[in-house]
Amino acid sequence: MKHAPHRTTGRIHGLAAIAAVLLLTGCATTQDPLEGYNRTVFRFNDAVDRTVLKPTATAYKNVTPSFVQTGVGNFFGNLSDAWSAVNNLLQGKVENGMGDVTRVAVNSTFGIFGLLDIASEAGIQKHNEDFGQTLGVWGVPSGPFLMLPILGPSTVRDTAALPADIGADIWKYKRPDNWRNIGSAIRVVDKRASLLDAGNLLEDAALDRYEFIRDGYMQRRQSQVYDGNVPRQVEDADEATSNAEPAADPAGKAAAEPTK
Repeated sequence: MKHAPHRTTGRIHGLAAIAAVLLLTGCATTQDPLEGYNRTVFRFNDAVDRTVLKPTATAYKNVTPSFVQTGVGNFFGNLSDAWSAVNNLLQGKVENGMGDVTRVAVNSTFGIFGLLDIASEAGIQKHNEDFGQTLGVWGVPSGPFLMLPILGPSTVRDTAALPADIGADIWKYKRPDNWRNIGSAIRVVDKRASLLDAGNLLEDAALDRYEFIRDGYMQRRQSQVYDGNVPRQVEDADEATSNAEPAADPAGKAAAEPTK
């Protein structure tokens, strides 16, 4: 089916765009007061990915027909559209919210419970809104970058929003439990499989993968909160923060000073 290439290619292009921006700007460093903890969790996550997730996702991608992978992605994407609709409405974006409601209605009926993305074929735009973005629109600052075990990149604000995102996941209430658990596992593997090519690009392009992921994630989340139109004053504030010298960094300060 023709959805699979669009789904994977879109993610690859998104990561490539982040790579280009970071490389061209010299990978400007984000303030990271939790860096020691974050790097420890990053190494743990990386070990889990290399030993379990990536091999499983690779096998899944190699043996599962592309139309099945597309159907799985579409099904869970349809479930997420319902929560996206709620967040769009909470953000005051009524038109986008009603568009998401329409997507769910169309794909759940004509799309056979979401297995087919009829709404996209009909030109109904898909949005990806979560409660962390909603808090951002409400003016809650992101706070420091935070790497979560297994779940990956986040911020203090996005982590605080996780209970709402998890509680609003329709699949969480699927019964019987064994069907829910199997579906959740397939969901994780399918998502990881869709990122395999992008992950290889990341490994090839980044000298410090942690720093690359951190800076790319923070830029992407800011763009998502403002729908790609980040106010100039916000950009200036972030630039000032990024360029500010850390309060206590004697080694860095000594290196920056000329030798007498």
